[in-house]
Amino acid sequence: MNIIFKKPVNFEGVEHLSIDLNFDALTGKDLLKAEAEVRAMGDRTPAVSFSMKYQAAVAAQAAKVPVEMILSLPAREFSRVTMLVQNFLFNED
Repeated sequence: MNIIFKKPVNFEGVEHLSIDLNFDALTGKDLLKAEAEVRAMGDRTPAVSFSMKYQAAVAAQAAKVPVEMILSLPAREFSRVTMLVQNFLFNED
C-alpha cells in the first residue's frame, strides 16, 4: 500500500515523497520485533496493539525503514500511517 505524503518528508537528509506499507510481507517475527523495539523504548502499554509507538514500529517493519522515520513524520501523516496499521492489526478493511 503506497502512501503518498501531502508534502515531501525529509529524513536524514533524504526527501521522501511516499512510503510503501507492505503488510502482506509481515510475519509474526516482525510483529514480535516491533514489540521488543517499543518495549526497549520504554512503552509499557498493556495491550501493545493499542500503542502508537507499536503501530509506528509495525509500519516501519512493513516499510523496511527505521522506526525513527515513522516517528519523525508530520502529525497528520503519522496519524494516517498509524490508522492504517490499526486497521491491519484489527483486521478492518
